[in-house]
Amino acid sequence: MYITCLDLEGVLVPEIWIAFAKASGIPELTRTTRDEPDYEKLMNWRLGILAEHHLGLKEIQETIATIDPLPGAKEFLDELRSFSQVIIISDTFTQFASPLMKKLGWPTIFCNSLEAAEDGRITGFKMRIENSKLTTVKALQSIGYETIASGDSYNDLSMIKASKAGFLFRTTEQIKKDHPELPAYESFDELMAAIKAAMGLEHC
Repeated sequence: MYITCLDLEGVLVPEIWIAFAKASGIPELTRTTRDEPDYEKLMNWRLGILAEHHLGLKEIQETIATIDPLPGAKEFLDELRSFSQVIIISDTFTQFASPLMKKLGWPTIFCNSLEAAEDGRITGFKMRIENSKLTTVKALQSIGYETIASGDSYNDLSMIKASKAGFLFRTTEQIKKDHPELPAYESFDELMAAIKAAMGLEHC
């Protein structure tokens, strides 16, 4: 039995922090896990910038309300879910993800949570589990599932490499250069074909 594990941002929806960087006029916030492999370090840096500019959860959620899934993402996800169990494993936060899950048809997502004060200031964050993507994939494998994984960033590499089949999707040239052994795709049609082939469903 297979479970397909997908990253969220950059794969199914635009990068939330890049959208917020544009909306807030703070270019430093365009830095993502494509640039910084250490997610906790990246988040602590982001929280420092938010505090400096007196921005909080409300402002970010207002930006998220304007974000739509990437073109073709919902259709891709709908087709994928017709023949495979699918879990989105993301380092984003419940408070960010919920509006986007509604637009994607409420797929299953495993993610983290933010800690916020009553006035909306983000005071911290709680990671669901250490190395959540790799840990989740290994846990699924331990209960009898074969995993197929795809993502675009440094923090996706562990789950991609640990899976029976793993693919980079719309990643950076640097990540492709660093990991030439991993197939890299740019379109949902290509990714769908690769997933089906990995499952032995090429003719479906």
